[in-house]
Amino acid sequence: MSMSGAGGEQGAPGARARALAVLRVRSRALAVALLPAAAAVILLVGGSTGHLTGPGWDLARRIVTPLAVLVLLLAAGVALVVVRARPAVTPTVPIAEESAPDLYRMVRDLADRLGVPAPSAIALTPDCDSWLEDRTHPAHAPPPPEEHDDVAHAGRPSRRAPAAPVLVIGSPFLWWMRVAELRALLAPVVAGTGPSAHPDIAAARRFVRGLDAAVAVTSAPDRGPVSRAVLAGVGRVARLLLHGSRVHAAEMERGVAAAAAERAKAVDYGLRIVAQEQVGLAYAGWDRLLTRVALPAWRMGRWPARLNAGVVAALTELSRRDRLAEGFASRLGERPACDLLEEPGAVDEATSLLAARLFHGGPAETGPDWSPVHWGDYPEEVVDRKWRADAARLHRILDALRVPPADEETRVPDGPTLARVLTHLTTAPDLPPAPVPAVAPDEDDLGGGTARSAALAARLTVELAREESAAAAVPAGPQGTAASDPDPLRDDRALPLFPLQPPRTGRELLADHITAMVCCAAMDTVGAVPGLDWLDGPTLLVGGARATDLPPQVLTLIEDGDPAGLGNWLTRQGIRPEKPVRLA
Repeated sequence: MSMSGAGGEQGAPGARARALAVLRVRSRALAVALLPAAAAVILLVGGSTGHLTGPGWDLARRIVTPLAVLVLLLAAGVALVVVRARPAVTPTVPIAEESAPDLYRMVRDLADRLGVPAPSAIALTPDCDSWLEDRTHPAHAPPPPEEHDDVAHAGRPSRRAPAAPVLVIGSPFLWWMRVAELRALLAPVVAGTGPSAHPDIAAARRFVRGLDAAVAVTSAPDRGPVSRAVLAGVGRVARLLLHGSRVHAAEMERGVAAAAAERAKAVDYGLRIVAQEQVGLAYAGWDRLLTRVALPAWRMGRWPARLNAGVVAALTELSRRDRLAEGFASRLGERPACDLLEEPGAVDEATSLLAARLFHGGPAETGPDWSPVHWGDYPEEVVDRKWRADAARLHRILDALRVPPADEETRVPDGPTLARVLTHLTTAPDLPPAPVPAVAPDEDDLGGGTARSAALAARLTVELAREESAAAAVPAGPQGTAASDPDPLRDDRALPLFPLQPPRTGRELLADHITAMVCCAAMDTVGAVPGLDWLDGPTLLVGGARATDLPPQVLTLIEDGDPAGLGNWLTRQGIRPEKPVRLA
């Protein structure tokens, strides 16, 4: 046995010991449930044989026997809920072997070198992480097909060994990492299939997952009073057992991870250090792409269909700006890991839709209000629409506040102007106070600005909250009805599972809307065009160059009520704020 194999086996006994400790919790619970039944059997047998006779023993039999039956029924109920409860499964995109034979071949070769069972399947998740996931529960997969060795055994299902866990790979890794880097990164993950095949560890994991699923079942709302009362008792028992197993289960998983890492040292250990550096870089680029590029599109009812390809562009741009391209130039010339897929575009689209559902809560299928957008159409389909929708919302609020045009003599019937916004924010308030919004925003969100900017920010906050509430009240299913399946991937009411960021503050909303109004004026008066920056999201291109100096001028207007900086910027760009703009 190699040194790495011996070292890897040293961590396994500790994991097995912890697994046995978890199983002892199960055994103790079973013993407690059987104890009244054992006492009842002793009393009944003693009475029938004439050894335990008399009024006292008769009374004990009349008390203990019903109690034993009741305890057995309760224990059977708890066991039934634990066994039938559906353990949580990470939402993923399954990858069939026919669609990625090279990827499966690489993983199996890796498992052979590590001396562990190969994963039973491969799936992708729209996140920067990789792990093994047990999906042997009957609810997670169809039953295995029947095998007929001969006529005598026809119709009799064959016995199979427990299936190996599924290998879940973060989709950004496939597009950003090279094949050798992905192989090195997956080595310690695949090595975990060895401990997973141990009967004690597998049994302990099934027990803990069953308890966790039972707790989730008993905590589900929308149940009748009788069901809630019964499940409340089951939930208390399951929580008690889960609490007794938690420490041992955590130590068991640490032991499994340590054993897998030790075993994987023999495979591409030096390259794994480079791969870990790429993990951090991929996470940074993925986070910025989601929050600054994908999120504005999701809010507009569009989902980018090539998120993983976009993360490559974002990370390439990040490396260029941070002067990290020296080490990446030769690296990007190597074969990317996405080449291990037969149709990377189709897989990218599937993971992009899943990301939109998990992080934003969109429906499972495309529709009139939820359609894919490609990167080439992003500026026109997302950025332009977003700016004009924000500008229209801003002017609707000004209409509600009865704000007059900037110049009564040059009033245009249906032509909202940027000058109207600037005049309202820079003149002293001479109107009666606006009505208090239905939902008062946090004072910290509005502090640091003028009275008029604070009032306008408060109105925007309430208006956005009203629009989001109205959108959430509409069923998100493809046929206009919400699904009743408890699976969170099919029940859109449970989405998003991982919201990207907290709600925007009132000051940020006001800055976004004023910026949108400025961009609309620039597009309609000087021919500026919307653009896409891979790291910063929507951007304005004036004369082919990014307008990077616009945000500070807008903040000065909001916080100080001083239009000089923004006015000078508009003059330099040739933008005429008194000209009407086209709104959504």
